Amino acid sequence: MQARCTSNTSSGVFLIKPDGYWEPFQVYCDNPVNSKGWTIIQRRFDGAIDFNRDWDSYKSGFGFLNQEFWLGNEKLSFLTNQKRYEIMIEMTTASGSVIEISYDDFRISDKLGNYSIVHLGKYSVSTDVITWCQHNMIIENCENACQRTCETPGDCQEDSCVRSNGCVCPHGFLMNGSDCVPQEQCGCYVSDDRTVIPEGGFYVTSGCRRKGVCTNGQIDWEEDFSCSPNAVFQRRQDGSVDFFLLWASYKEGFGNLSTEFWIGNDKLYYLTNQKRYEIRIDLVNREYNSYYGKFDFFRINDESDNYRLSGLGTYSGTVDERSSPDGDFLRYHLNQEFSTQDNDNDAYSNNCADYYRAGWWYNKCHYSNLNGDYNAYLDSYSSIGCYNIPGPNYNIKYSEMKIRPV
Repeated sequence: MQARCTSNTSSGVFLIKPDGYWEPFQVYCDNPVNSKGWTIIQRRFDGAIDFNRDWDSYKSGFGFLNQEFWLGNEKLSFLTNQKRYEIMIEMTTASGSVIEISYDDFRISDKLGNYSIVHLGKYSVSTDVITWCQHNMIIENCENACQRTCETPGDCQEDSCVRSNGCVCPHGFLMNGSDCVPQEQCGCYVSDDRTVIPEGGFYVTSGCRRKGVCTNGQIDWEEDFSCSPNAVFQRRQDGSVDFFLLWASYKEGFGNLSTEFWIGNDKLYYLTNQKRYEIRIDLVNREYNSYYGKFDFFRINDESDNYRLSGLGTYSGTVDERSSPDGDFLRYHLNQEFSTQDNDNDAYSNNCADYYRAGWWYNKCHYSNLNGDYNAYLDSYSSIGCYNIPGPNYNIKYSEMKIRPV
């Protein structure tokens, strides 16, 4: 049983089983001579199949592999997350002209993320028809092109064009993601971190020494900001510390108290059981918007009970305000034992800690994963995440968990 079409040498319908998928399924493999095989995920050519269908149809797939079809979002999610994939979109116009558009790193999320496109990679096009530029872009000869971005406004991007000419932002505009925006909309550029903070966004410096808000293109620093290291038991800010560690590391603690760290489950147990403690969790999403969640009681048990999250009080804050007023981002984990890759104590049939690359109070599996992979791909399942946070809920840029006696 093959995991992907590249294992075959001829074109046609084959049975494959991607990593993690529960059963084999059929796909159409297109294997040109002297080329890597392609897995066809969609085909249209004669209108024989109705594509105006409901969610379940697009989830499971429909049509006929030798004719018109959609492979299915669930299958596509497993395929694109087992390794790095490129995508090619081939179109033929009514006049017979062929357009081939490709991206070199294509991936979609799972059903929890509504199968959103989470990565595309570098764009290229091959066509015998005219190339149209997006809004606020101009065509430019590659010899003279200079594509500047919000992240690096002083540097020209080396891949501004893909062939003899390409589309770039005109003077006064910078590339932000896939869009050209007026340069004044780029927010505050932090040269030390090569980071752009959007207007109104929240920023904490490396080492957690200062905190500021982007106001009118400048960082407005708070004079009395303190990270309160004596109260903090977890911090993520730059990905400098690996949190995908074993049970013993989470028990004893690891990292650097001035940057990223986990204080240790033994210490956290003794702290939260000597008297009544409250907890506050501060988060900054990847758009640099800040949120907090607070519970007026927090306690964990000792190692004999696998550091179970045994107490969680009344919630207040902004983390869950859009969908759940009860703080489900952490309450979902109440009464759950702590799990790591080498000590699976979650309520799921598989090891959540191993799959989501962290130590945490996993249930089946999580509504928050604040010890996840800081350097994961955009919208990766294993990244630092918090499902109910307003805006993008993966790739959290800053997380701080702290307690204090009530």
